[in-house]
Amino acid sequence: MAIFSLAGLEFLFSWVHFLAGVCWIGLLYYLNFVQGPYFKEADPAAKTNAVKLLLPRALWWFRWAALFTFLSGAAILIKRHDVGVYTSSWGILILIGALLGTLMFLNVWLVIWPNQKIIIAAANGQNIGDAAKAGASALLASRSNVLFSVPMLFFMGGASRIPLEVNAEANLTVFWAVIFVIVGALEINALKGKLGPLEKIPGVITSGFVLSAVLYAAAEILL
Repeated sequence: MAIFSLAGLEFLFSWVHFLAGVCWIGLLYYLNFVQGPYFKEADPAAKTNAVKLLLPRALWWFRWAALFTFLSGAAILIKRHDVGVYTSSWGILILIGALLGTLMFLNVWLVIWPNQKIIIAAANGQNIGDAAKAGASALLASRSNVLFSVPMLFFMGGASRIPLEVNAEANLTVFWAVIFVIVGALEINALKGKLGPLEKIPGVITSGFVLSAVLYAAAEILL
């Protein structure tokens, strides 16, 4: 059966990647675009009840979907690791998306979820940390993940559809250095910075499109 071939195995990894990714990114947008504004308007009792009963369920699916998206994506990259594939147009675009997706995954497990546990504990009368500080840290990392998600989906979806003209003499070291500086600065802000334009929903969406354009322009110019 074709499904049990190497190509079939890669398809299964891709299937899991898509399913888990839809769940992860869908919940990311729900938490930022729906639940967040609701919490600002809800009365204290309703908000506390939602934090106790709704938020833990949403975050369970959120964090495990992130893990399965990351692991299945990593499996696909390992399976595709043929000589020269990651210096091709497809490989470069996929790796930009993978870089953003990896940072998003790490933000979920190392920043968002640990801080959300503090918030959930506080709603249940337990003091395991500063809930206000945890909320601010979780919000900044979550909004940064929304920012990253826009170019991540652009490059992942566009890898096979918007081929770059990669110059044989292009300096890939310089290219990746530029990409890492841009994305790294934004990740540092996600950990220790300020919301800035990410505070408002239109701002984070617009910033996502701007980041997509900047990264794509860097690829076109430097490659």
